[in-house]
Amino acid sequence: MILVDLERVAARRPDRALFEDLSLTVATGDRLGVVGRNGTGKSTLLRALGGIEGPEEGTVRRGRNVRVGFLAQRPALPPGDVRSAVGMHWEAAVILERLGMGGLVDADVATLSGGQAKRVALARVLVDEVDLLILDEPTNHLDIDAIAWLEDRLARFRGGLVVVTHDRHVLDRVSTRILELDRGRSYLHDGGYGAYLAAAAERAEQEATAESVRRNLARAELAWLRRGAPARTRKPKARIATATAIVEGRGPAPDRSGDLDLAGGGQWGATPRLGDKVLRLHGVGHHYGDQAPLFEGLELDLGPGERLGLVGPNGTGKSTLLDLLAGRLAPTAGRVETGPTVRLGYYDQTGKDLDPAQRVREAVAGRQGQPSWEQARLMERFWFDTDAQWAPVGTLSGGEQRRLQLLLVLAGLPNVVLLDEPSNDLDLDTLRALEDHLDTWPGTVVVVSHDRAFLERTVEDVLVLDGQGQGALAPGGYAGYAATRPSAGNRGTAPSVGAPLAASRVPEAGTGTGTGGHASTRSPAPTSTRVRSSTTLRRLLGRAEREMADAQVQRDRLAGELSAGAGDHDILVQVAHSMAEAEERLHQAEDHWLALAEELGGDPA
Repeated sequence: MILVDLERVAARRPDRALFEDLSLTVATGDRLGVVGRNGTGKSTLLRALGGIEGPEEGTVRRGRNVRVGFLAQRPALPPGDVRSAVGMHWEAAVILERLGMGGLVDADVATLSGGQAKRVALARVLVDEVDLLILDEPTNHLDIDAIAWLEDRLARFRGGLVVVTHDRHVLDRVSTRILELDRGRSYLHDGGYGAYLAAAAERAEQEATAESVRRNLARAELAWLRRGAPARTRKPKARIATATAIVEGRGPAPDRSGDLDLAGGGQWGATPRLGDKVLRLHGVGHHYGDQAPLFEGLELDLGPGERLGLVGPNGTGKSTLLDLLAGRLAPTAGRVETGPTVRLGYYDQTGKDLDPAQRVREAVAGRQGQPSWEQARLMERFWFDTDAQWAPVGTLSGGEQRRLQLLLVLAGLPNVVLLDEPSNDLDLDTLRALEDHLDTWPGTVVVVSHDRAFLERTVEDVLVLDGQGQGALAPGGYAGYAATRPSAGNRGTAPSVGAPLAASRVPEAGTGTGTGGHASTRSPAPTSTRVRSSTTLRRLLGRAEREMADAQVQRDRLAGELSAGAGDHDILVQVAHSMAEAEERLHQAEDHWLALAEELGGDPA
């Protein structure tokens, strides 16, 4: 049964087309994932499919009596309490419980946070019997268990499904086709997320090949035109100018101008180096009012280069713990120490308050009024080109505003970054770029996230908050935690994993090299040993190998300077001192690599 049919629909912004000439049919049993960078029109397309808005051009036809369930990216709820908003029957209560809202059924919807309201709106959509389910970022603000439960429910849904999500696990599990929006065009791929990646990579390679062929043909044409007979008095100047423009011009505009350069390419400063002391918790606990403690007695020592993930059901205090680490909130018990070299950047769920009337360039420039040359280059690296820099913030999509907020955090050149649900509203390209950046970035990272793929790629240790006042390190990092996590059908408290944080975490030897510090958990007696997964160890080995390569390049460069400065005593002394430091850095990196290889079992391959 055909549920909805789009024929040559289009949507545009003043400066560009979001999509045009898009034709698409969704029938019963279709499972369509929609992907594309922020601002390509994914939410606009979903509103057209759901009948919320009509297209600017083209035709939308719907099947007779088709029932549609629509979840907007920022949904509105009817006035009243949660129970009446979702429904009074038993299934509504079950769904609310699965989504972590069972304890708030009597709450007025006007008092809910944005994340809570999104979960209530999702429950409203899921509880109804519909033929077509259209979901815009349904996994935002869900914890890991709730996402797994939703994934199973969507996999069992027999109607038509259209979903926009950044969750790569969900995309690969529930979708049978992927619709990609790219530079005003649309591409339909059979298969899940992996098939889409392969097809997109192949298309990019074909475009690069076609552009190379085009330029070669244009160069041949230009050479032929310029090779006129010596006696010839008139040359085809118009054709020469055209061929020259082709050779010197550009092919089809890339989806984004280059890779997202979060490190700044060395053009706008470097991350300040961290000392041995970064962030330490001593007997930290916190509660709000007369409520039971979210956690208590936490002892934590985060060293330079560590990667810590905070996981657990919603409401267990993960964002509160980030606020304590950031100094935004004072603990009700214990104390938090921050190292003297720490420069902290905090990317929270709400983000920096942005003035919707302010232009992007004004938000970046701040009080100085006009962005500096370095800031202008930084905006371009974050895919805010010349036109986008002049756009009012209020005209940006939700994902583009979040990318702007990420830009503003990292522009401060922090050496410690706290990330609270960074994957919410960011497109897949930005997520992959952020993951790649964190993989080699020398600073310390603490992440709260329910995005399984993001956690798999970015953290090496996991602290589980169970909602009963306890915190525990998961042996084996995220992979170990995921293996012991209760099934989606048995939601409840987090599993009891690892040693309770009743003592300190101390960095391993070698963390001062910038290769990524890690920690072991120590209980008062006896000492417990943390077991790390082979995936984590191989990632650390790769990082140690890069550190060794960098140190060797620095040592070789200094050796060349030592030879060149043979006649200058002061230069010789300075370079020799730097070379000794480079040698020590290389030795530490080699020792760290050997220790990791031994922990892996002597097989780093």
